Amino acid sequence: MIRWCPLMFSCLLTVANTTFADTLKLTSLLWPPYSGYQLQHQGASVAVAKAAFEQMEQQLIVDFYPWSRAIKLAVMPGSDYIGYFPEYYFETDKFIFSKPIGIGPLGIVEQKSRPISWHHLADLNRYTLGIVQDYVNTDSLDVMIASGSQPVEAATSDEQNIKKVAAGRIDGAVIDINVLHYLLKQPHLQPLADKLQVNRQLIANKQLYVAFRNTEEGRRWRDIFDQGLAKLDIDSIMGDLLFQPEALSQ
Repeated sequence: MIRWCPLMFSCLLTVANTTFADTLKLTSLLWPPYSGYQLQHQGASVAVAKAAFEQMEQQLIVDFYPWSRAIKLAVMPGSDYIGYFPEYYFETDKFIFSKPIGIGPLGIVEQKSRPISWHHLADLNRYTLGIVQDYVNTDSLDVMIASGSQPVEAATSDEQNIKKVAAGRIDGAVIDINVLHYLLKQPHLQPLADKLQVNRQLIANKQLYVAFRNTEEGRRWRDIFDQGLAKLDIDSIMGDLLFQPEALSQ
């Protein structure tokens, strides 16, 4: 397998214009440390995706939008985009999914002074949880949300939910734990870190995917991507970029 090396990645980018046979475009969102235009290599998930296509001598261009718009652009007829990422798997006729490009721990952020107690997912129905609009969570949790048995408040971002939990406006919020740790290290959110913690029980370890449009072209690109992905050491790439102290590019 190909081991991740920042120098190797930089070299691949340098020769991009002369070695790539074709170019495709995907949408993504600002979801650090996985994706974001301000991150080194545009984030861990983007680094994996670009490296996979580079293995197949293809070039990936990623444009960043709010999540709902990123999805709409990816499925819109005549769009320049062939898909979006990173996404959790869900049942859909509109998209097909790549092989996993990484994994993210999905949990709950809560106030240290008001921890959420639960053993079974239905126990969460006693609490009001923050979610992000149009994010996929888990099948079971999303069924409870859709049925109305799980009280929720939808926000436009994880950052907004963190602030609402800290202010006591909601009991907790569903969030990727790596995203939470990244955000709480940012200067404007650091003052909230002492008030918050990760709930002792994870909801799930969720695999991340690229969602390609369910068309002939989308299936072709998915197959090319999966071939390139098989040549990578995904854990090495993800680990180097998820857990390094210097998250922002200079």
